[in-house]
Amino acid sequence: METIPESTLFIALIILLAISGFFSISETSMVALNRYRLKHLVQSGHTGAKLASNLLARTDKFLGMVLFGNNLLNVATALVVGEIAIRHLGNSQAALLVATAAATFAILVFSEITPKVLGATYPERVALPASYVLTPLLRIAQPVVWFVNLFVQALLWILRLRPTASAGEHKLSVEELRTLVLETGYLPQKHQSILLNLFELEAITVDDVMVPRSQIEAFDLDAPLDAIRQQIATAHHRRLLVYRGHLDEVVGTLRVRSVLNLVQNEELTKERLREIIREPSFVPVGTPLFSQLQNFQEERDPLSLVVDEYGELMGLVTMEDILEEIIGEFTTQSPLQTRGFAEQTDGSVLVEGSTLLRDLNRKLGFGFPLDGPKTLNGLIVEYLRDIPEPNTSVKIAGYPLEIVQTQDRVVKAVRIFPPAVTKGRPEAPGEEK
Repeated sequence: METIPESTLFIALIILLAISGFFSISETSMVALNRYRLKHLVQSGHTGAKLASNLLARTDKFLGMVLFGNNLLNVATALVVGEIAIRHLGNSQAALLVATAAATFAILVFSEITPKVLGATYPERVALPASYVLTPLLRIAQPVVWFVNLFVQALLWILRLRPTASAGEHKLSVEELRTLVLETGYLPQKHQSILLNLFELEAITVDDVMVPRSQIEAFDLDAPLDAIRQQIATAHHRRLLVYRGHLDEVVGTLRVRSVLNLVQNEELTKERLREIIREPSFVPVGTPLFSQLQNFQEERDPLSLVVDEYGELMGLVTMEDILEEIIGEFTTQSPLQTRGFAEQTDGSVLVEGSTLLRDLNRKLGFGFPLDGPKTLNGLIVEYLRDIPEPNTSVKIAGYPLEIVQTQDRVVKAVRIFPPAVTKGRPEAPGEEK
């Protein structure tokens, strides 16, 4: 090496650092590649993506080739820097220290840190073009990589480690997918909301969204025909529940549209009604919405009655109820059931006691607990363990509530004071903390 000109040594040093930097930036960019983006590019026919995917499918061989080349170049760099230092400082201990420090600095700055930062910042821009060079290099270095991997496999065997082909695959859980949807900046807010709602379908049950028994629109088949005709003519829904005597004796469901012609032509009779009444579909409480959606698809019936373990009717759930959980609220409800709450001038909200807690949290931004009762009435009764009297105040989940009206052992109307409104508000008489 003494006969090599010094200028040649500097050129060789630059080339060695550059090639070592190429291996470093390639390694980091390959590891930092978005696997799902890479799969999309492969399916789109991108040649560089296919080569990169093939390299990542053989991680041990790819890393073996990159690390072998990197370390070989780093050792050569240290030798060249050492020769340059000896020529300027002589063959001494000081020259050895200077050469070591200079080689370490040059390798760290030009071959390790800078290339790896660039590779991690622009993985796709670097990895895909680099795969055109790395693929033939892997073929050339195959014998050396195979020899080195023999010792690697032996060491792994001694450590009782068994790497599998699927170890490098990235599988996302539902929680990770939810985080991914929340953090991405490319989805419109509405689309993001729909995707997040889809993730919740397995956790939400039919009793979270069902129409409660007390709000079901139904008619008694034993009632006078004129009363039935009047009720059908003024119905707010497309489907009505039909029962005999009391609501637990369900006969079936009736499509209002099927009765309109009979009503107009005055051909409506109870015998004709029985002919067009459809047999009801039942579903137990606690059924996940996703399972119920599949039931609707299989039975081709957009309405099911929710029953408890004793077979008593608890409410009904429709396809629209599930769709509202996914894409938002429709406006097909009756005027009496629209919203279910009214904002007051003082910032409080007047709410029906039968309002679902999920609706309050979703529409008004409250934070009521959902792991217990489903309605505001149920939450208040469970908290107090009693039927409250009007003008009773209580604080639940940090929200002051004032019972405005009760009827038949049920809380009918409640005034909710958001925390921002309660600042400086004197406690109501009898308010519980």
